[in-house]
Amino acid sequence: MTRIALVTGTSSGIGLHTAVGLAQAGLSVVATVRDTSRADALRDAADAAGVTLDVRALEVTDADAAAALIADLGVVDVLVNNAGRGAVGTLEQLSDADLQAQLDTNYLSVARLTRLVLPGMRERGYGRIVTVTSVGGAVGQPFADAYCGAKFAVEGLMQSLAPVVAPFGIDVAIVEPAAVASSFTASVDRYDGGPYQAQLDAYIERTTASFAQAQAAEDAAETVIEAAVTDTPKFRWQTSEAAVRFAGLSLGDLDGSRVIGVTSEWIR
Repeated sequence: MTRIALVTGTSSGIGLHTAVGLAQAGLSVVATVRDTSRADALRDAADAAGVTLDVRALEVTDADAAAALIADLGVVDVLVNNAGRGAVGTLEQLSDADLQAQLDTNYLSVARLTRLVLPGMRERGYGRIVTVTSVGGAVGQPFADAYCGAKFAVEGLMQSLAPVVAPFGIDVAIVEPAAVASSFTASVDRYDGGPYQAQLDAYIERTTASFAQAQAAEDAAETVIEAAVTDTPKFRWQTSEAAVRFAGLSLGDLDGSRVIGVTSEWIR
């Protein structure tokens, strides 16, 4: 029986290539975008690959729309939580609404969709939940306070969930890209640096240089696809050697000094 995969945030970048790649791997793919009128690149990529996608509109922060979509689909064997939102600003410049916007997209919408698909997966004894987080879910970074906070939260959620659902045949994974060449950075919320402007300027200069060496979105998507279809699942995946090195800064940093030492250099 053909497995059904639901992939969010597929209008461009990692999500687009993941949706097409999963369809090429033989899954029946439901690809969601916020606005289907902006799905031309997705449809063109599917046509070029010779696959068919079921393109649906979904604003992931809309709880009613998410519930209606899952009810309509009935069966979801593989969920790829890819939709995300970035922000550049430090805490003093961020309002509660700014923080909430990051949580709504990067944490709460992921939790909601995952909760919606879990009953069906549990009853069928099979499921794969893959959430695209970021190296920012392992390493806190200057001026990414709200973004990293939400990504840390979703990694904690998924790591806590994984052992609970595993006995029911459900595998949970997170995928951590580093810098990826996509339109994601163009849609990042940006805030004035205020008294931190000199440090923000240094951070932007460093980040711009980093993205000049960014991994191609299609390459990063290959890791997401592998996490979704592999016969040997694991919890944590990185999409590049750069992501391995960067995530490793934090995962072995028991007192936190290594991360703070490295990231402090970014803003001097």
